[in-house]
Amino acid sequence: MRRIHLVGVAGTGMGSFAGMLKAAGYDVTGSDENVYPPMSDMLRTWGIPAATPYRPENLDAAKPDLVIIGNVIRRVNPEATAVRERGLKQMSFPAALGSLFLDRSHSVVVAGTHGKTTTSSLMAHVLVAAGKDPSFLVGGVTQNYAGNYRVGKGPHFVVEGDEYDTAYWDKGSKFLHYRPRTAILTSVEFDHADIFRDLPHYEATFEKFVRLIPQDGQLVVCAAYPNAVKLAREGCPGRVVTYVAKEGADADYTPRNLSFGPEGARFDVVARGEVQGTVQLPMGGAHNVENALAVIAAAQGLGLTFDEIAQGLATFSGVKRRQEIRGEPDGVLVIDDFAHHPTAVRETIAAIHHRYPERRLWAIFEPRSNTSRRNIHQEDYAHAFPGAARASLKVPERHDKVPVGEELDVRKLITDLQAQGIPAEGSTDVQALVDLAAREARPGDVLLVMSNGAFGGFIDKVLAALAARAQKGA
Repeated sequence: MRRIHLVGVAGTGMGSFAGMLKAAGYDVTGSDENVYPPMSDMLRTWGIPAATPYRPENLDAAKPDLVIIGNVIRRVNPEATAVRERGLKQMSFPAALGSLFLDRSHSVVVAGTHGKTTTSSLMAHVLVAAGKDPSFLVGGVTQNYAGNYRVGKGPHFVVEGDEYDTAYWDKGSKFLHYRPRTAILTSVEFDHADIFRDLPHYEATFEKFVRLIPQDGQLVVCAAYPNAVKLAREGCPGRVVTYVAKEGADADYTPRNLSFGPEGARFDVVARGEVQGTVQLPMGGAHNVENALAVIAAAQGLGLTFDEIAQGLATFSGVKRRQEIRGEPDGVLVIDDFAHHPTAVRETIAAIHHRYPERRLWAIFEPRSNTSRRNIHQEDYAHAFPGAARASLKVPERHDKVPVGEELDVRKLITDLQAQGIPAEGSTDVQALVDLAAREARPGDVLLVMSNGAFGGFIDKVLAALAARAQKGA
């Protein structure tokens, strides 16, 4: 099996997997409906032809031994149809990753509602820094490696374990294909309302996941989520280790002497009552302290020393769109973050507030995901903005996956925030929000922009508007 064709190659995950396959020595081709930058540029750099649009003739040119079908592809897709009619071997992206890479590796899987990308990227970097030469595939662009995958020669493969569905013929979660031997479970809170009915249905897929860990494996789970710990202790055949970012808490790994500042977080690591040493983490927020504790526990389970781990943590440069500083035109600091679940919004605001306590924090949020557009978390969002001096909200357009009557009531959310003393407003127009920020942001302010999408180009537009304001003022 040398020639592999990916249907849906321009997606972030599929495109990166195509690059990983190419780096591993396979002949790789792909196709998609549209191929835009930056993925089109990346595929070109990697030497991967990307045909468009979808048509059976693309398979004639590729002559694949294996066709990998992305999870956005539907059964009626012309190439998916041709693959079935011709009897070509096909696999989903997660199944192919499991079969071609993870089957012969020590698979380190990071799963959970929150923090998967940062934690898996941090885990991978710690292994690289310790000289273990791991492979990894994560859901964001790591700043240390300017990409989201690496093909190493070491035994470990770190993968971000997504609970979303796998393919049109496989509605199970992606992470069920990832053969976890070591795993981190960061959190379990209801999400992905478009494919899970309710919290018990959502928890059920994590229950299946933890049962995959072998008896000689290890599951590291966050004690801040009792339901996650319960799932772990009742279902995992392997060793269960707990952690939480609360000093003196009942968990195996906790911090001590925790402090936050412009340089990030600093704390002592206490493992089962014994102080291991001090960590300097170049990221803020209690949630990132928990991410680091998870990595410390998992890495020690893999045999790394505390000093090796601490060095890796200290040299981690972060992940794009996770508290990423995008610029500071006219003295206004603009930060980009992927937060969209109310817990993530709350923790990100708290982290930025602690990192820049003297600066006014203006939270600008787009509820874009299928879950955040719904009123499921209406009350949770109303309590997700402490620490923000002001909040501006994008009013989402109608979405066919959100039933009528179940939409997030942004107007009510604005009223609830105002009742808490947080000045708030909303708009359906991205440019109106850009103009507002460019007009009223003061030097010294922090604009924290949160969305799991492009937000209509808000950040680039506001950076340009602030720069123009500064030039005009000069």
